[in-house]
Amino acid sequence: RAYPASLTKMLTAIVVMEHCNLTDTVTYTDDALIGIEQGYVTASLIDGEVLTVEDLLNLLLIPSANEIGNMLALHVSGSIDAFVELMNQKAQEIGCKDSHFVNTNGTHDENHYSTAYDMALIGRYAMKYEPLKEIVSKIYYELGNTNKYTGKTRIYETTNGLLLSGSPNAYYKYAKGIKTGYTTLAGSCLAAYAEKDDMELYVVVLK
Repeated sequence: RAYPASLTKMLTAIVVMEHCNLTDTVTYTDDALIGIEQGYVTASLIDGEVLTVEDLLNLLLIPSANEIGNMLALHVSGSIDAFVELMNQKAQEIGCKDSHFVNTNGTHDENHYSTAYDMALIGRYAMKYEPLKEIVSKIYYELGNTNKYTGKTRIYETTNGLLLSGSPNAYYKYAKGIKTGYTTLAGSCLAAYAEKDDMELYVVVLK
């Protein structure tokens, strides 16, 4: 067992894909900040700002904004706890044997844990969804004007150095995603996916 940090968001995205349409709209409120302490990454959205589920999945998976998981959970289930139940059910369906999730984003909790093998199963399952596969391969996401925001386009960059040709120590030309994570107690975490010819490879490194 280990702490999966933001690799958790792969499972959050799967549950969202199975309960929403990408064109559904969601309104941001500060309720989405529940359980997110100062220092964790957020997208700094404006109260009352309306975005699509597709926008939110991009913000969840590319810059790894933590409040977005809660925002999507409230949209799908009405409460974070109810959504987390769906996450745990889905993890079991996927075949995870030693995982338990208590939040949508991987913010630290002693009862929120997984294994490298279980996270690899989740990552592989997530890549069955073409929209998720496309999102995690992007190096940035541009968020334009909304009902509450007009101004300079907001640009959110990937946390995954495997995708960045300017990262000589990390870049891997066959890499297509998926997710990074970090907390002090989880250490650096990575779920990676690569394609070459007819071969797909998945790897997860925790701590």
